[in-house]
Amino acid sequence: MRVWHELTRGDRHGPLPALLLALTVATGLVDAVSVLALDRVFVANMTGNVVFVAFALAGVAGFSLLASVVALLGFLAGAFFGGRVGRAHAHRGHLLRDVALIELGLVAAALLLSVFTDALVGQAALLAIAMGLQNSTARRLAVPDLTTTVLTSTMSGLAAEIRRQGRVAAARRALAVATMFLGALIGAVLVQHSSPAWALAAAAVLIGLVAVVSALRSRGDAPWHAVVTS
Repeated sequence: MRVWHELTRGDRHGPLPALLLALTVATGLVDAVSVLALDRVFVANMTGNVVFVAFALAGVAGFSLLASVVALLGFLAGAFFGGRVGRAHAHRGHLLRDVALIELGLVAAALLLSVFTDALVGQAALLAIAMGLQNSTARRLAVPDLTTTVLTSTMSGLAAEIRRQGRVAAARRALAVATMFLGALIGAVLVQHSSPAWALAAAAVLIGLVAVVSALRSRGDAPWHAVVTS
């Protein structure tokens, strides 16, 4: 309990670790939809998506070059926009609130497309923009090991520094892996046994909660509000 308190209530990052972990669950949900229902494309994990582009170029069956390229470009566009939004904010709570609202709109639009159309590439584009925006915002918020969209460096740090890292760092890294796994697991179950729309709806609910909580916790003054500059 003490580690969780330090992780989620510390003066340096306030509620940001818990909120970013919630977004990590949302990422797992979204990537479950994109890989299982949108022509086998990643919209959050660009390492995997670059590999998928290579597979598609090589003519491997089951991989869409168009969807993979659109997702890659969408992620870059979202990251670019997120960088501009991040530089315009000096308050981390307001930044997360505003970005979560934009991301919610993008995921909701993808949800509507999934319900009323067969526009798989359009869904991939919207979700990739949302994930790029989320990733660049997480970088700006600067909570260690919580990028919300990729786990390679997090898992490497967890294993390589297993004896040197403190309890909070170890817990943060382990929770990042666990929350991504949880989101992907729930998303896969929903896609296979219900529909991709339900997985996107679950992601939208989480993102909406992040927007609400970040807005509520941004009232007044707190040490974690200031953007970390070093």
